[in-house]
Amino acid sequence: MVKRLQKVGNSNALILDLPIMEMVGLEEGKEVQVTVCNGSIIITPVNPRRVDSQKLERQLDRVVGERREMLKELADL
Repeated sequence: MVKRLQKVGNSNALILDLPIMEMVGLEEGKEVQVTVCNGSIIITPVNPRRVDSQKLERQLDRVVGERREMLKELADL
């Protein structure tokens, strides 16, 4: 999934869709651990919960299905 950073004051923000947050157990206002590894940014809930892989796959399919056209446009940039 491709996302775009958005300007917020003097910083940039990554806006996460609610289904994605739900899949990994993130909630507004909760803490996350941010790690940089080999040029990648890894965001992990401070108190992670186990995720059902089948439920994750269904949620990803739903999000991609709902955002298919937008994702195609972003991929063409």
